[in-house]
Amino acid sequence: MSTPLTLLSDDEQMFRDAIQQFAKDRIGPHVANMDREMAIRQDVIDACFQMGIMGIEIPEQYGGSASTFFHSILAVEALAEVDPSISVFVDVQNTLVINAILNYGTDTQKEHYFPKLAESTIGAYALSEASSGSDAFALKCRAEDKGSHYLLNGNKLWITNGKEADVFVLMANLDPSKGYKGITAFLVDRDFEGFSVGKKEDKLGIRASSTCELILEDCIVPKENVLGEIGKGYKVAIETLNEGRIGIGAQMVGLAQGALTATLAQVTERKQFDQRIADFQGVQFQLADMATKIEAARLLVYNAARLRQAGKPFVHEAAMAKLFSSEIAEEVASMAINLFGGVGFTTEYPVEKFYRDAKIGQIYEGTSNLQRVTIAKHLLKNLS
Repeated sequence: MSTPLTLLSDDEQMFRDAIQQFAKDRIGPHVANMDREMAIRQDVIDACFQMGIMGIEIPEQYGGSASTFFHSILAVEALAEVDPSISVFVDVQNTLVINAILNYGTDTQKEHYFPKLAESTIGAYALSEASSGSDAFALKCRAEDKGSHYLLNGNKLWITNGKEADVFVLMANLDPSKGYKGITAFLVDRDFEGFSVGKKEDKLGIRASSTCELILEDCIVPKENVLGEIGKGYKVAIETLNEGRIGIGAQMVGLAQGALTATLAQVTERKQFDQRIADFQGVQFQLADMATKIEAARLLVYNAARLRQAGKPFVHEAAMAKLFSSEIAEEVASMAINLFGGVGFTTEYPVEKFYRDAKIGQIYEGTSNLQRVTIAKHLLKNLS
């Protein structure tokens, strides 16, 4: 089931259709095995780079696709219909890492990193720690100014793309006495002395997507690798995550659409009591609810993405999009299993994986309750 043409320009619809077909052809045959093996195949990674979806907004002069934020969102959505793991892999690259460098990087940093990120290098975004999840600014990772370089010490947890990445947008506090205003963003390469990747998490869902610990033990980072201004890392973190939440919203919309598409095929093929399951009015009501809620979530996501691309305020809309789409993804995936019946509970069919993959949408890049706080603050602010 494709997105209605009225929502997209011809160019956008063609782009989305191409990514959707790419996902079915190049990723689809490997989804189950990658989930079992908890790893993304190298040929799938290579195909993503060859398709140009690992550098969607990178300017053409650096080898990127020179496209838009909205195109990134379309790619994330289309990929998630087939595999939410690959969707978030591409999402982090585009909406977090590349966006952060686009918005805050120097010309030298862009010249150094963008050609790599467009061709073969994978990026990751490193903010979370054991003590700083929802309270992101409670991070304990420290940076010391050593004159010719910075020295970073600490641990990062739950870092998506951690296993595959070669460059990390990483937050550390350069001056703890200033609280969150001491936080600074750094570009840290995997081969920097003192940097290593630790434990890889064994997860409920999006299992092919790596989630890893990062270890910094007197990690040497060049002075020129500060991203943005010293002490303004909190700004880099907040603004990048606000954009990233739209990407997670798109991932959840795509996941829900994938679950519905699989369900439609099942209920039109399987018969009970001498008729197709789809012919029962009760089932039709459930399908209608699923489709309506997915479309509502899609409109919220697209609206937030359009606002961000137009340079207009979008934080409130992004929070609504992520909140609603993540709740709907779990609801739709659960109903999909119900409509599949007993076989839906087995790994032979895709809906049990969609259900497992959906849960993380309510947690990462800001929990559902944090999105509610953001929305409520906006509403109350407008009353004052």
